[in-house]
Amino acid sequence: MKRCAALVLILLAGTAARAEDESASASSGEIVVTGAGLARPPGDAAYDSIVIDRDQLKQDASGRLEDILRDAAGFEQFRRSDSRSAQPTSQGATLRGLGGNASSRALVLLDGVPQTDPFGGWISWAALAPTRLGMVRVTRGGGSGVYGPGALAGTIELESAGPTDLAPLWASLDYGSRNSVDAQAGVSGTLGGGFGFLAGSYARGDGFIPITRGTRGPIDGRAPYRQGSVAARAAFPVAPDVELQANGLAFYDHRTRGIPYEPNATTGADASLRLIGRGRWGFEALAYTQLRKFTSGFASVNAARTTATATLDQYDVPGTGVGGHLEVRPPLGDAIQLRLGSDARQTQGSTREYYMFSAGVPSNRRIAGGRTLTAGGFAELSAEPASGLTLTAGGRIDRWWIDDGSLRTSVIASRAPIATTHYPNRAGWKPTGRAGIAWKPASAITLRGAGYLGWRLPTLNELYRPFRLGNDSTVANAALKPETVKGVDGGVDWDPLPALHLGATVFWNRLDDAISNVTVFDATRDALCPGLVATGDCIQRRNVRAVEAKGVELGGRLSFGDWRLAAAYSFADPHVRAPGTSLDGLRPAQTPRHQASATLGWQPPQRLSAALTLRYVGPQYEDDQNSEVLKRALTLDASARLPLGHGFAVTARAENLANALVETAITGPVIERATPRTLWIGLHYN
Repeated sequence: MKRCAALVLILLAGTAARAEDESASASSGEIVVTGAGLARPPGDAAYDSIVIDRDQLKQDASGRLEDILRDAAGFEQFRRSDSRSAQPTSQGATLRGLGGNASSRALVLLDGVPQTDPFGGWISWAALAPTRLGMVRVTRGGGSGVYGPGALAGTIELESAGPTDLAPLWASLDYGSRNSVDAQAGVSGTLGGGFGFLAGSYARGDGFIPITRGTRGPIDGRAPYRQGSVAARAAFPVAPDVELQANGLAFYDHRTRGIPYEPNATTGADASLRLIGRGRWGFEALAYTQLRKFTSGFASVNAARTTATATLDQYDVPGTGVGGHLEVRPPLGDAIQLRLGSDARQTQGSTREYYMFSAGVPSNRRIAGGRTLTAGGFAELSAEPASGLTLTAGGRIDRWWIDDGSLRTSVIASRAPIATTHYPNRAGWKPTGRAGIAWKPASAITLRGAGYLGWRLPTLNELYRPFRLGNDSTVANAALKPETVKGVDGGVDWDPLPALHLGATVFWNRLDDAISNVTVFDATRDALCPGLVATGDCIQRRNVRAVEAKGVELGGRLSFGDWRLAAAYSFADPHVRAPGTSLDGLRPAQTPRHQASATLGWQPPQRLSAALTLRYVGPQYEDDQNSEVLKRALTLDASARLPLGHGFAVTARAENLANALVETAITGPVIERATPRTLWIGLHYN
């Protein structure tokens, strides 16, 4: 903590000095506060990226960010369900078929702040309301060196809504199937020469039964949820060409899994300060802190699904994250842009849990956890040496630490220690980089290509936290090594008309030392998973040699009059490379070959507007051994909005209108599903 805090203070001190210098030298004039970061560098044209604009963020039928991101070709989570019914620990984000693990292999940022849980590496999607966002940029491909490590599969940048995006007052109340309520409200306005907003959201529902009708039993019930968040943001000038942005977020997320002993809850609070300089010397300095607390229960169910037995109670899983980022852009002329900087992030946390239950009463306590720290520096250069030609290259070097890892077990009744293990501290260096080229042989065509290296440190969750899914037990591994990726892609963008865009990309990635959930068959099984029922699997997080993935991504959008059409398709073909093991040549778990989406929208001014979204996900394997297949699924969503005047409108939404079965998990003969048909009616004021 001292090392990371010192580095953040140094970053901010240096930036404050630069801001003072800019203030002294800048000429007077109108100050424009945008609330955004620095302008995109020209080198971004070389990378495979798409933008989800505010209109698309507001019209999705579910109102859930993770569902909206499914319209970006290749986006996936470990499970197909959303943040109302999924186990929160399964909701990491990835791209390009690099799944097989519930932790995020894509780097998710909100106004520059990493959104991965500091303990678990998953994303608290319920805290990220799309109505508070101005846009989302998804860049596929690893090695996003200017934002820090973690971008193995790509980078998902969330940008808060700006002063032109928000009304002075907005509110909405929607009522839906299964006694569901979705409410949001907010205010925005000018603030000391800048602007700010305060917004809140609340959602609840009685939930559906997660187990399919043909495989459920008397023990299976509904899975209710209750979620809420409050966000505040302010951006204001502190000097000519310099603005300060302050963000705050607090949220809670309570869900159950539909059987006794399996509630889970997440609470969190984030705060950040970002200083942006838009003068001759551009700069950006960021400092942030994150607080999280997670609780979760686990149970085993008998074959007839008539009784459930508590197996594990993770009653307290706290995590904290603190970090900072500094970037400087020296003035080198219109044709060259250089980005220099450094960043650091520390995570610390533990899992505190009861286990070894008998007659519903635990006998033992386990506390495990530790600390990780990454700190690095980067440089990236973009150049436009000729008309229509853009070149970019960058690199970074990181130092990582895994410290203070320990496992302590004790008897609850007597508090007598059973065993104490202190894991050795570890550290290392990771050099990475990326480079790309974009060329416009004609005004409507852009050819691009890129190569990249990236890496990710194991999360505290992967290192120290076990869990149960039904009768299957997954154990942690404190000896995990960092993952690294190398890859290339090439593509073409065609814009023959202002209202028409078509794009295609081919890619190849190799993820070395891939952290995977591996089923254990050897003699270590009983020691790793004591007390496991005969029908359950013992699974351990392990590094496998590699996962290789190749594929194609297609996308397009067309606007004509009041109509808008957007479509995306991805084909990903990943395979595990683990010679001498049963995994060699198999597909990673939870990674479909085919995904597609299409949205048709009609939005005339001041009249009824409507949208239809079709989403398809192909078959995928449930497990690492490719023994169980989750079937393909095709869903249809619909939404409509009718203005009433004076800022009021009536809305209607339908999720999974055809009530398609979307399988999310298989445990023996038992099949879990995602959200069934859900209908909404609401009143909105804007």
